[in-house]
Amino acid sequence: MSGATPTRSESPPRFAVVDYGAGNLVSIEQALVSAGAAVVRATGPDDLRDADALVVPGVGAAAPAMERRERAGLVEPIRRWIADDRPFLGICLGLQLLFEGSDEDGAATLGVLRGRTRRLVDRAPSVRRGHPDDGMPTPMGAPGPAVRAPSDADGAVPGGRHGRGARSRIPAVPGVV
Repeated sequence: MSGATPTRSESPPRFAVVDYGAGNLVSIEQALVSAGAAVVRATGPDDLRDADALVVPGVGAAAPAMERRERAGLVEPIRRWIADDRPFLGICLGLQLLFEGSDEDGAATLGVLRGRTRRLVDRAPSVRRGHPDDGMPTPMGAPGPAVRAPSDADGAVPGGRHGRGARSRIPAVPGVV
């Protein structure tokens, strides 16, 4: 019926994307819109009211992210949303915040999942990145010292074929292994 107002069941799903003042929300919004969703930036609890799904993105450290969500009055509504088993997507830090806390800065987080987010063990790169022959840029496009990843010849890749000796150019970053 032309000109008729669509009913709620005919309208696109509404996604509330939590905006706490950090992160690239534009990419998330564009992806959701291209998939047929309607998007609202949630800066407070009222913005969640008519949403069908909740997206909690995040960048940075846990403590400031939790402080901003607390100031916005979003911590308890996010917990209730998840407890009610409603559609939820946590992206990057937004997913890490589901745990009880973070060892990064000692922050208490949402506590939806038992456990804490912990730092991964430092170790030398072991995967091929930016091989000069494959046209892939090095990280950040910057030249760096050549790093040779393990190969069959080293016996470091048991039973595997690691290709051309897997030489990479990975920029050296002081203090980072």
